[in-house]
Amino acid sequence: MPLPLSPSAQRFQNLINDLGHPVHVVEFSASTRTAAEAAAVVGCEVAQIAKSIMFRTRDSGRPVLVVASGSNRVNETAVARRLGPLIGGEKLAKADAEFVRANAGYAIGGVPPLGHTVPPVVLVDRDLLAFDTVWAAAGTPSAVFPVAPATLVALTGGQVDEVT
Repeated sequence: MPLPLSPSAQRFQNLINDLGHPVHVVEFSASTRTAAEAAAVVGCEVAQIAKSIMFRTRDSGRPVLVVASGSNRVNETAVARRLGPLIGGEKLAKADAEFVRANAGYAIGGVPPLGHTVPPVVLVDRDLLAFDTVWAAAGTPSAVFPVAPATLVALTGGQVDEVT
């Protein structure tokens, strides 16, 4: 059952409104922290969940965001290779919770694909384009929003490619 928006989810809703996109953030009493949880709550396929996974470049510590289909496992080496020039040829490393909060402005489990404190380099999973609508996190581990994949790509400024 949808709830009134928490401050973090409302902050994200305000951002989307300011960008002129008529999407509606929905916050649930149940967790949408994982792709499987989100799909169950929303009532869609796991593959329709656009999960935001943050990495950092090993040397410079630059944030890199992969927006992947909920059914895909991200291959860091392949992502680094695909983003090559955009990240100066650096390798990727996992981002810890502190790095994610500092760079995204949101906690792990609720990281939206845009509106980050430090704009990341973004790679969007090509598999998301197979759907009319995907669902992405909206600022909390129980808030999501529906979006057309093409709109998601435009909003994030991401490069579309394989992530697995």
